[in-house]
Amino acid sequence: MYNHGASLQAYALQTYLESMGHSVEIIDYKPDYLSGHYRLWTVDNPIFDKPFIKQLYLLAKLPERLISLKRKRLFDEFTTRYLKLTSHRYNSNEELKENPPQADVYIAGSDQIWNTLFQNGRDSAFYLDFAPKISKRISYAASFATEDIDKAYIPFVKKMLQNFDKISVRERCALPLLSSLGRADGVAVCDPVFLLNRKHWEGLLPKGQKTGRYLLVYDTEKSDIVKSVAQRIAKAKKLKIYNVSAFWIGYADQDLWASSPLDFVQLIRDAEYVVSNSFHATAFSMIFERNFCVINRSEHINERMKSLLMNYMLDDRLVTDYSDSLLIDINFSEVLLSLQEDIDQSKHYLDEALIG
Repeated sequence: MYNHGASLQAYALQTYLESMGHSVEIIDYKPDYLSGHYRLWTVDNPIFDKPFIKQLYLLAKLPERLISLKRKRLFDEFTTRYLKLTSHRYNSNEELKENPPQADVYIAGSDQIWNTLFQNGRDSAFYLDFAPKISKRISYAASFATEDIDKAYIPFVKKMLQNFDKISVRERCALPLLSSLGRADGVAVCDPVFLLNRKHWEGLLPKGQKTGRYLLVYDTEKSDIVKSVAQRIAKAKKLKIYNVSAFWIGYADQDLWASSPLDFVQLIRDAEYVVSNSFHATAFSMIFERNFCVINRSEHINERMKSLLMNYMLDDRLVTDYSDSLLIDINFSEVLLSLQEDIDQSKHYLDEALIG
């Protein structure tokens, strides 16, 4: 779980459920396809897996990977301190089926667990296939990330969704897809990070003054558009550029790639402006009322950001290029009123799904 959003939404859902009086464990599930990160001597691209070229490739990658190991250590520390994982790590769905963790209710969620563009969306474990038949199975804020899925995976997903007693997704645009897959009873709920209020998140962060006025960049794919937009906004507002992406971007005044999940939250809280192509950077910008814009990603997974922003009349902040309108401050008063209504409905869904 070496992704800021994944770690923070897991913490948020766990913490909210505990506040309801439930005992919570997060299943420590690490199949092979999720276990190759942060290995120093792995060649990611087969083109470079040749004698001599391989050695040059590994040497070129080594400095970045050493810094990545520091980032991994910070994530591991967050997990140890804040997440309650099962004592046993499961490496496959078969292992889960043989000895499932004991619970009255199993929850699938949240984030892109059903995105069939990735292997996890084609892994039956993420549809709670392993859970005992007598248990209750629900989803909370699961995401397909796209408006439709490849026809080849429709029969599999349709079958897997029948496992659930109650089903919810994170994007309203996913409801027609759910219905087409035989689950017309699905509801849309907030991402778990919204279940905890601003005061709670503030309480996790160290006290102290922020260091200067800056624009924060969180880029997931080394986007030229993110670069162009960030540089133009920073110049217009006379801001330094800080980078919290998982890699060096080349145009930041400070590169902070070795940042923990809570560093990520603090950097958003203290930023004058946030430029990203990330759902959770957008979510925390809303929680802390930070001016922001979101850049469309080259992958076909923009429905997450589009749905979130359209819900709160912020769709003009999802852009494909720079515009002077991005310099105008966001009026958060109506946004937060509408968001609170959705948070209340999401909590009601959880109450009914777990206890009803």
